[in-house]
Amino acid sequence: MDGFYFDSSARSALGLVRSGNEDSAFISGRLIAVADGMGGHAGGEIASKIAIKTLQGLMPMLTNTAIDPDSIEDLLLNSLYTVDSEIGNYAHEAIELRGMGTTLTALLSHNNLIALLHIGDSRCYRLRGNNFEQLSNDHTVIQELLSQGAISETEALDHPQRSVLTQALMGDSGIDPLLHIFEAKVGDHFLLCSDGLNSVLSDYEIAVIIKKNVPENVVNALIDAVYLNGAPDNVTIVWSEIVTTESEEEVIVLGAAL
Repeated sequence: MDGFYFDSSARSALGLVRSGNEDSAFISGRLIAVADGMGGHAGGEIASKIAIKTLQGLMPMLTNTAIDPDSIEDLLLNSLYTVDSEIGNYAHEAIELRGMGTTLTALLSHNNLIALLHIGDSRCYRLRGNNFEQLSNDHTVIQELLSQGAISETEALDHPQRSVLTQALMGDSGIDPLLHIFEAKVGDHFLLCSDGLNSVLSDYEIAVIIKKNVPENVVNALIDAVYLNGAPDNVTIVWSEIVTTESEEEVIVLGAAL
């Protein structure tokens, strides 16, 4: 067996309030990613686009199955610093864009392993059998307060700092990204999303929608539910199943990265 692949569907939607899309994403057989940008003067769109395009450019190296897993982990982690540097270089030339930044959540399939690279508050979930769980950890003030036991889940719902990030790619090298490695199983499903999804729908609501729809309808069903609840932000979703045969489909880029 030549390892595992992602069989993915994805969509990036503007929402009902925002005038521009600051989300970017891409899907491919071995690497998928979502980025949610922030910053005025189109900075968010540019930052998320840089993140996705830079990661996409590193694909030939990151998806090389001849490289040992330890080296791939190092390369994947270092890719985040490359993205951060590219954002910093761009902002240095365009003063009005200083302060722009982006989240980045990506999954890489390498032989029989799945690597999760994550910074910010975009999310990665896994559905294995009937168990739906969040694999990423939000880099937010709220998550830190929850982890410390300083506030309850109920208090977090309308906390004034619920959207404040503690980490993002902003070109300043001040990052401590998350890299987790999981064993893959055929039939595992992964959901990558910007917070335009989970800020509107609870994990329970997301799981219910996923489980009541056939895989090819999941992305549209989730986005439809977000729109029914006001869609205050851009929403980007990648829904992927672990399979053993690579799709003929080429890389697909979405959102601001188009």
